[in-house]
Amino acid sequence: MKVVGVIPARYASTRFEGKVLAPIAGKPMIEHVWERASRSQLLDELIVACDDIRVYDVVKAFGAQTTMTPPELASGSDRIAHVIANIDADIVVNIQGDEPLIHPSLIDDLANALLQDKKCSMATVIKRIERLEDVNNPNIVKVVINSQHYALYFSRSPIPFNRDNKSFEEMKYYKHLGIYAYTKDFLLDFKAWPNSLLENSEQLEQLRVLEEGYQIKTVITAVDTVGVDTKEDLAVVEKILKRK
Repeated sequence: MKVVGVIPARYASTRFEGKVLAPIAGKPMIEHVWERASRSQLLDELIVACDDIRVYDVVKAFGAQTTMTPPELASGSDRIAHVIANIDADIVVNIQGDEPLIHPSLIDDLANALLQDKKCSMATVIKRIERLEDVNNPNIVKVVINSQHYALYFSRSPIPFNRDNKSFEEMKYYKHLGIYAYTKDFLLDFKAWPNSLLENSEQLEQLRVLEEGYQIKTVITAVDTVGVDTKEDLAVVEKILKRK
């Protein structure tokens, strides 16, 4: 089966315009993402999906495979669906363009989840929350799972609700890391569905999948990432890279 990774690289980010080109330790952020994703053992092809010629030119300059997508596409998964619609692929991995510390093992774990379970159409990565303050942070998406590690629900609110005031350790809160794998056919079907009620309420498009009655397999990892949403996040990532 052919596994294709796609990195949506959007220039017009609302909170931090042009962040994918922001320099980190001497390289644009998107180059860090591409370099790390390139170390995956299971990707047969890796494509950067650009919505702006400035990003396209930079990506071409450091030697990555890239393609332009219409700027009006609303989300990263819309851009990925546009890219893979006419290429040969069985499994597609959505690699966020603002995750310069992405570990290649996360990509392989996700691809493996679909390769090993033919009933599985979509998978994502979750991690145990280690700080209590993160549970109440709406920018950190929480997830609850069943005994087979399929997602029951995603929310910006603290879930599950701690009615009996159990200890933080007993509760086992998990956060969602925004990297996905899908079968190509499932992704194209998913993007054709209308936005759902819960999706619009939480602003989490994976809830559309659950509302349609499909399952999302979760892969629990010990590897953390640091997404870049602000210039302050950029400074944190640069400090980590320089330390390494």
